[in-house]
Amino acid sequence: MSNEISNDISNETTNRSRPLPPALRPSWTMRETVTLAIIGVVFAFLYLGWVQVWLVVQSMTGPLAMDVLMGFWFSGSIFAAWLIRKPFVAFSTAMLTVFVQILAGNPSGAILLLTGLVQGAGSEVPFALTRWKHYSYPVLMASGACTSVFSFVYTYFRFSYWELAGGLVLTMLIIRVVSGVILGGVLGRVLAGAVHRTGVTSGLAVDYQTRNSE
Repeated sequence: MSNEISNDISNETTNRSRPLPPALRPSWTMRETVTLAIIGVVFAFLYLGWVQVWLVVQSMTGPLAMDVLMGFWFSGSIFAAWLIRKPFVAFSTAMLTVFVQILAGNPSGAILLLTGLVQGAGSEVPFALTRWKHYSYPVLMASGACTSVFSFVYTYFRFSYWELAGGLVLTMLIIRVVSGVILGGVLGRVLAGAVHRTGVTSGLAVDYQTRNSE
């Protein structure tokens, strides 16, 4: 019995003395920075393509199309956060995607910077509340929902929603939150999981932390 206790203490001491992998340290690595840059560029062009989908759907269903499809514009931040797992990954991804979209000629122009700021802040809140330690489905879905609320407040004032009927505004909010949860949180996680399974994300925090239950 005493030998078992001694071995346990020895193993615990070894684990404590073993240095953390770079991906699990607070500072960013070059690999993480490059990964974030790639994600930002890829999702920026996916977002630009999604604008065309929105325009088509809007022509058939009317103004609610934006709320139905809005969640996809949150997925990149959640995708990156699940893979890299460090403070402000979600926010940085949101800002990077809008920078790339502006450079690529998005007709919305510089106003996208404010959009990215609002959405990035919203997406980061649930991760910050867990101190960037939990990336389970509920947390990712909460990120999508929180981003939806932040973005809705922003568009409420930008597009003068107070001029609309109260019931319509409430419906738009509910639809947007559902979209954020599904197209932002769930889809972002599914896409990130698919990429992770290819092995190209080896060395990132997700590689170490998904070996244990979240």
